[in-house]
Amino acid sequence: MTSYKVEQLPSPLNVLGEGPHWSIEKQSLYYNDIYGGTIHRYDYAENKTFTAKIDGYPVISFIIPVKDSKTEFIIGTDKKITLIEWDGISEQAKFLKTIGEVEFDLPDNRFNDAKTDSKGRFYAGTMRLEAKGDIFEARLGTFYRYDAKQNKFIVLKENIGVSNGLCWNESGNLLYYIDSCDLDVKEFHVDENGDISNERKVVDFTVNEDRPPFVPDGMTIDTKGFLYVATFGGSSVYKINPKNGKIELEIKLPCEQVTSAAFGGPNLDILFVTTAAKEFKSPQPPPAGALFKVTGLNAKGTPMYSVDLS
Repeated sequence: MTSYKVEQLPSPLNVLGEGPHWSIEKQSLYYNDIYGGTIHRYDYAENKTFTAKIDGYPVISFIIPVKDSKTEFIIGTDKKITLIEWDGISEQAKFLKTIGEVEFDLPDNRFNDAKTDSKGRFYAGTMRLEAKGDIFEARLGTFYRYDAKQNKFIVLKENIGVSNGLCWNESGNLLYYIDSCDLDVKEFHVDENGDISNERKVVDFTVNEDRPPFVPDGMTIDTKGFLYVATFGGSSVYKINPKNGKIELEIKLPCEQVTSAAFGGPNLDILFVTTAAKEFKSPQPPPAGALFKVTGLNAKGTPMYSVDLS
C-alpha cells in the first residue's frame, strides 16, 4: 500500500479554487479562484502564496504562463482568453489585451478548465454558468483548441455539459478529457495538428447507471500513465489505471469539494490539490477552499507547459 501524507499549505480559502499549473521555470504553482476573482502563486521555496486581482474581472476560469515571458499569463474571463501582466508578487495584475473570444450567442456560458500540450497549444472548454441551473440540465458547452498562428478556435467536441479535466500522456499522442456531466473519463488520439479522434471511454464513475455522490472534476497524469481525478463532492483524488479503468488508490482530503490536481515541486513528485469552500447550496467549513500538497505517492508527474502565442 502507498503511504501518503496530506498537508494544508499557507493559502487563502478559495470560493472555487481551480486550475493548478506548476511552472518548472519559476518553481511555483499558479492557480485561481474562479468566483473569488483572484489568481495565486504558491512559491515552493518560500512556502508562501501570493494573490492578485485584475480590475473588471470578477470571474477567472484559469491561469497559464506565456512561453518566453516572465510576467505574462493568459486567464479565462467569461468566454474570452485574456492576456495579463503580473510579477507574481503584487496584489494587482494588469490587463494587456483580449486574445480571443467564443460563443457570442451564448451569454450564459463561460470557459472552464484549460491546459496546454507539450507543443504549447491551448485547449479549453466551456459550460453554462452554474447560477443558471442544474449543471446536468443543459449541454451548451464546446471543447476547443486555439490556433495562435491563425488566431482562431478549432472546435474539437460539441454538446458538452461541463468541460473539465484534461491531460496528455508523456508522449503526447493521447488526450484524457472529462465532461463532468458524463461522469466518466474519455481518451482520444491526438494527431500532429493537435486534433482528436478515436474517442474511448476509459473510466465510468456511474454505479449501476446511477450517479455517484460526486462529479469528476480536474485531472492530471503521472509518467507511468496513471490518471489522478479530483472528485467534487467526494473528498478524494482517485488514482486510476486508464488501461482497465481500475481505481488504484483513493487519496482522501479533509474537505468535500476537491476540484483539481497537478504534480509539482523540484522533482515533480508532489501532488498539489485545489479545493472549493462554496457549493451553490451551502458554504463548506474550513479547510475547504485551501491548497493542499500530497507527498509519499511514489509517483512523478509529467511537466506542464506554457502557452505559445507566437
